[in-house]
Amino acid sequence: MVVTNQLKNQHLLWRAGFGPMAEDLSQLATASQKSYFQAIVKASNKKPEYLDLADNYIKGLMMGIDEVGRMQRKELSDQEKKKLRQASRESIKSLNLAWLNEMINSQAQLREKMSLFWHGHFASRNLNILYQQQLLDAIRRNALGNFGDMLKEVSKSAAMINFLNNNQNRKDHPNENFAREVMELFTMGRGNYTEQDVKEAARAFTGWGANVKGEFVFRKLLHDEGEKKFLGKTGNFDGDDILSMLLEQKATANYITRKIYRYFVNETVDDEKVNWLANRFYQGNYNIQSLMQDIFTSDWFYHEGNIGAKIKSPVELLVGIRRILPMQLENEEAQLLVQRLLGQILFYPPNVAGWPGGKNWIDSSSLMLRLRLPQLIHDDESINLAPKSDDDQQMGMKEEGNDGENRKAQKMNGNKLVKQQILANINWSPYLAQFEKVPKEKLVNALGEILLQTANGPSEPLLERQADKNSRESFIKSITISLMATPEYQLC
Repeated sequence: MVVTNQLKNQHLLWRAGFGPMAEDLSQLATASQKSYFQAIVKASNKKPEYLDLADNYIKGLMMGIDEVGRMQRKELSDQEKKKLRQASRESIKSLNLAWLNEMINSQAQLREKMSLFWHGHFASRNLNILYQQQLLDAIRRNALGNFGDMLKEVSKSAAMINFLNNNQNRKDHPNENFAREVMELFTMGRGNYTEQDVKEAARAFTGWGANVKGEFVFRKLLHDEGEKKFLGKTGNFDGDDILSMLLEQKATANYITRKIYRYFVNETVDDEKVNWLANRFYQGNYNIQSLMQDIFTSDWFYHEGNIGAKIKSPVELLVGIRRILPMQLENEEAQLLVQRLLGQILFYPPNVAGWPGGKNWIDSSSLMLRLRLPQLIHDDESINLAPKSDDDQQMGMKEEGNDGENRKAQKMNGNKLVKQQILANINWSPYLAQFEKVPKEKLVNALGEILLQTANGPSEPLLERQADKNSRESFIKSITISLMATPEYQLC
């Protein structure tokens, strides 16, 4: 495969972001990779806006509990707890769609793509909307900053403290959950610490908690002031000391770099390149933007073996389609069902390890939906599939459909059959404008180069036989949808 400049730039846009927007297409063949990366970095340097989707009921209730709690313990009634769960779940759906729209429309693609990576790295499934949007804000603000700063802020977030039970971590009764995961999943990885290190770190994190508003609280009376032995050092360590010592370990830089390499470059890791990147990451005091620059400006990033080598995650796939084909959705909530069916619901990771990614994105049912998705969007067809029955991951959508009859659903293989349309109004004009000067006989090839990360896609005669030839516009539209429905489009 000849790796053209256009293909390199498209590869960069997919890996550093979520793929090109329609208006970007004319620049793919001419701009250099360096200039593209500089533009992406510049667009991502602006501080992100805080996404606040918590409704007034939740805010009022939490403030009321906080005020009453200063005088006496406030207990919610069963009805209040139920209403709070329902309101929070609905707000998390809104937060999901709001962040998805940021990925689709924002010019800060590198920041949002890095945030999606950290969203899986610092995975937290928490039904409290206040805590979730606080954690998302911490990740988005630090996504390209200093890993140590982000680690410390995330570790003190109410979402993580509650998800990993550190509110229950107190002297004489230490809870090891947070201490274990911060070493195994967030920093060094397995094999670089002992069980005794876990026990001692748990003692250091005693007293770390969060109040109902999501603010970090250090409960000094619950903290173990005794001497601890951690990673070969001895002292009266607290949680901040433990995090600092974890950052001093070269294993942390290696672990994070390897994970980023697999996410942004290739599932098959080149140890030599990862070691080189990790050394620079460590010596550069964990500067994330510098690490990404080392990756995206290297020659090997554009080698043939690293192009079209990764399977797009469900969110990447959905966002990528919507970026290149601008559209308005009459029922944006249909995107929640797509996420659920394809196995990646934002804010609902499968566990603290996040989404495994890679080939795990594909199975027989998800692949069929992936291939049908462009046609479903283009033709306003109905999704008619049975998702796995797990209401905790389904965000309360067990029986969600377009109408009462759909919500009743049908039984199929023990799961409920969900039927819902994706009502999209595609604005084809910006996309079609990019191909105005392309001769008719070269259209199929030009479209293939734009949409696919490979020169070895479906044959031109086959595509042309399936094309709508009533007009040039219809021809481009039909070829575009056909190319998006190929296995090759699943790769980046």
